[in-house]
Amino acid sequence: MIELILQTTVNAVYAASYMSLIAVGLVLIFGIMGVINFAHGELYMAGAYTVVALYSQFNLPFLVAVACGIGFVGLLGLVMEFALFRPLRDNPLGGLIASIGFLLVLQTAAVLGFGVRMAHIKPPTQEKIELIEGVILTHQRLYVIVAAIILLSALYVFLRRTRFGWAMRACAQDREAAALQGISLNQITRLTMFIGAAFAGAAGALTAPLVSPNPYMGHSVIVTAFIIIIVGGIGHLEGAVVAAILYAFVHTFVTTFYDGVVADIVGLVLMLMVLVVKPTGLFGANDRA
Repeated sequence: MIELILQTTVNAVYAASYMSLIAVGLVLIFGIMGVINFAHGELYMAGAYTVVALYSQFNLPFLVAVACGIGFVGLLGLVMEFALFRPLRDNPLGGLIASIGFLLVLQTAAVLGFGVRMAHIKPPTQEKIELIEGVILTHQRLYVIVAAIILLSALYVFLRRTRFGWAMRACAQDREAAALQGISLNQITRLTMFIGAAFAGAAGALTAPLVSPNPYMGHSVIVTAFIIIIVGGIGHLEGAVVAAILYAFVHTFVTTFYDGVVADIVGLVLMLMVLVVKPTGLFGANDRA
């Protein structure tokens, strides 16, 4: 039993890693741009399918495929910002509807390009680490954990130690005041969409060999991401990370000892309990970036 608990803990750390990347990207976009991007789950899917194409079909090195996936999805974010969100900057509902349309476009592209079946990718390495007897961590999952720590740490430093980071935080607090201080809203929203989308792409690319990509994999991911950001506090980056860890542990343990359906229900109940006790989420709604 102790070995099972420890193994489940390791699995939960892995789940928390990629969930944090997805949720933080979504929070960043909403916190700075005020847009609810329903296509965020499909950006995760696009990152996974980039690895399917480049690593599995064209035999590029896995890390090269991952880097290309991050860059490609970041560019998709720029396309969304320029074509969808910028023209609808003063119409949040319109931006939401536009993101749903883009979601369907990405799903259709995936179906046309790869079919509806799950794509099974051979992991770049079969090696694993035996932490203690009976508790295993595969190198592939370790890559995800390490990459998430590096990317989240880099974002934290970027937002608090660079001029662009300060500008992004200023826009999150008050876009009109930031514009009056000479900050270019177009420049900041481009940067925001690139980073937010790239984080989703990184999660998809890194986990592609572990999740069997399919064109509709974004559905469950976006639901999970919304639960996480609501629990953590809408627009709060640190809250998203904490909530992702909390949700991942709860979901993983319930799945292990019961089943996935019960785990999904428990996740929703967790969100409702937090909202009853603290309607603004664990970290409130202020200081969004």
